[in-house]
Amino acid sequence: MEQVRKHESNVRGYSRSFPVTFTSANGAVIHDTDHKQYIDFLAGAGALNYGHNNPFFKMKLMDYIDKNGVTHGLDLSTEAKEHFIQIFNKYILEPRELKYKMQFTGPTGTNTVEAAIKLAQIVTGRTNIITFTNGYHGHSKGALRLTANAHYRKGLENELNQFTTFIPYFGFLDGDFDSADYLDKILSDSGSGTDIPAAIILETIQGEGGVNVAPKEWLQKLRKITEKHDILMIVDDIQVGCGRTGNFFSFEDAGIYPDMVTLSKSLSGYGLPMSLLLIKPEIDDWKPGQHTGTFRGNNLAFVTAAEAIIKYWKDDEFTQEIKGKSAKLLRILNQIGEDHKDIIKDVRGKGLIAAVECTDAETASSITAEAFSNGLIIETCGSDGNIIKFLPPLNIHENYLNEGIKIFEKAIETIKQAELA
Repeated sequence: MEQVRKHESNVRGYSRSFPVTFTSANGAVIHDTDHKQYIDFLAGAGALNYGHNNPFFKMKLMDYIDKNGVTHGLDLSTEAKEHFIQIFNKYILEPRELKYKMQFTGPTGTNTVEAAIKLAQIVTGRTNIITFTNGYHGHSKGALRLTANAHYRKGLENELNQFTTFIPYFGFLDGDFDSADYLDKILSDSGSGTDIPAAIILETIQGEGGVNVAPKEWLQKLRKITEKHDILMIVDDIQVGCGRTGNFFSFEDAGIYPDMVTLSKSLSGYGLPMSLLLIKPEIDDWKPGQHTGTFRGNNLAFVTAAEAIIKYWKDDEFTQEIKGKSAKLLRILNQIGEDHKDIIKDVRGKGLIAAVECTDAETASSITAEAFSNGLIIETCGSDGNIIKFLPPLNIHENYLNEGIKIFEKAIETIKQAELA
């Protein structure tokens, strides 16, 4: 850690919360230089849905490297890319009757968001994008325009406020206020001062924003509104896609068909950089090379991404496994919430993304720090930093899931006892 503290930029974040040097990882556990084991409920901020060094993917990757498979290929056609496209179509798109074209953007999720909003503006000839309070879409300037957290926007506010309209996400305001109805009204009324946008972009569950879960009825209403006003709908599935909610796409339960979908994080299955924009064919108006980049085709990631789909998504067995673990996790967390009402305001989630909302950020930070000292890696989120977010690997063994929850509950009890002392 000393080299990191001395030489790495002040921008570093996670290494401040978890101040040890990690050496190896396997499945749901990770080890440090003192051989201490930690259960990982962070999972690469959602980039390791299938755990660390998944053995099925690792074997395929090593075989590919051993035979001198193409590593860097720009957007050339390669065996690895064609295999991924075939597998993704066969097991993900076709069974769901989704007819998307695939655009391989630069390797980060934020680049996929940039591509989506750029294409929406090209297709519609409009500039404005509607986004939501507590939304998170990345840190490049275009994507940051759509991200609500003031911490990330600091210093760029004047530049970021152009061509963006924020409206309340579901549940942002108390009472019976329905932001979907509000959106329809301001789009329908010429006196609202809101121009018809090129697109709306949203997460069906706001991960970094506090694990805010939108009900399917609200999502369905939004889809109807976008169709009514000829607006493109972009679903950002970068963190809560690839099975995090139980289904491969987070919007499946709502039965909606977005115009574009952004995917990244766990798409590669192995923590390798890879991002993908799914586009309805009728709006694929790109000219060749119009959105390009040197690393827009990570062939190593294609190998592991295809294997992830073959291993886990050929049928609904894995979906049922995730939903079973989800029910258990939320049941136990709700009981913990009942037992500690003095410091826990709410428990919520869907699939294997869950949140425990604490009364304040200091309490949440103290709990996560105590949990880390006892072998659990878990982070805080939300605009005020008072929400503890659970993101265990989807294939986590029941024993590790149980042990991680016990460490978390013990951390709460320890912090409360310290406050009483």
